[in-house]
Amino acid sequence: MWSFFHKLGSPPWLYGIAGSILRWLLPITLCALVLGTCWGLLYTSPDFRQGNSYRIIYLHVPAAVVALAGYYVMAIAGAISLIWRMKMADIAMKSCAPIGAALTFLALVTGSIWGKPTWGTWWVWDARVTSMLILLFLYLGVVALYEAYDNKAAASKACAVLSLVGTVNIPIIYKSVDWWYSLHQPASIKFTGESAIDPSMLYPLLLMIVAFYGLFTCALLMNMRVEILGRESRTKWVRSLLGE
Repeated sequence: MWSFFHKLGSPPWLYGIAGSILRWLLPITLCALVLGTCWGLLYTSPDFRQGNSYRIIYLHVPAAVVALAGYYVMAIAGAISLIWRMKMADIAMKSCAPIGAALTFLALVTGSIWGKPTWGTWWVWDARVTSMLILLFLYLGVVALYEAYDNKAAASKACAVLSLVGTVNIPIIYKSVDWWYSLHQPASIKFTGESAIDPSMLYPLLLMIVAFYGLFTCALLMNMRVEILGRESRTKWVRSLLGE
């Protein structure tokens, strides 16, 4: 276990293993995205209340779910960076932030598009929408902090602290529809008890959630590989890799 943990701190090893994972994960993810999108948008039945407008759920919900999970990944990487000073954890934290911001932005935009025909407005300041907007600002804050510091060690510490403090927002997003009045409906997918969504609509949604997790992982690994090359550009193994 500790041997594997130490390997994660090796830039050449992580660069190589990330490339190996991408070779099989990327095509599987792309196939799942195409299949899930076609299944959800073209072959599911219209909702008896919302008609066809609900179909944006196949983009909105996966983006929101993975944006929340991605923040935990960033925060855990930040904690490891603070405690063990692992360079690869710092790289993972930095690489995760723009991906999480993009997913959160997608969730907010698709939510607005869905909200117009459903609620009659593009935007409401209810608890879930507001807390998701805060999540976007947290992601962007990490991106901005890295660029604001000339001293990258100080930038890493500041970003790690912000990532850890921001985790308090994640449970608020999850439970906001239960704690406060919200136009958002309660969770339709339940791990205990029967889900409130018909199986014909549920299965393509679950496929899209899995596909978005794969997309997040692929984007994270690619970002990390680019960041590793940038930081290790003067090392022998990178020069050898680039044929210099």
